[in-house]
Amino acid sequence: QVQLVESGGGLVQTGGSLRLSCVASGRTFSSYAMGWFRQAPGKEREFVATISWTGGRRNYADSVKGRFTISRDNAKNTMYLQMNSLKPEDTAVYYCAANPSVSYRSNDYDYWGQGTQVTVSF
Repeated sequence: QVQLVESGGGLVQTGGSLRLSCVASGRTFSSYAMGWFRQAPGKEREFVATISWTGGRRNYADSVKGRFTISRDNAKNTMYLQMNSLKPEDTAVYYCAANPSVSYRSNDYDYWGQGTQVTVSF
């Protein structure tokens, strides 16, 4: 079992920045690939970014490429999502997830956090 807890969400103006954190406990964090997903009201959960267990492989959704950066610190059992140049369409609940291998598909992920709300105002 892996327990995941997100933090760092909040309300920010268009063009602002936030950094989300995801702290893991339980099984060895460093053996898992990690991902960020988001879900806006009335929409399906969508892929945001993923990172391999070494941190050497990172992939992003086209909608966030160049604005968001995923990273991890295995010594701290923590993954991050640095979000810059935020837009109103980034408003959503953001979830972190863990999986044995890198994937874009939410159904592949075994463990999920409870989510953190990000709201970007006009």
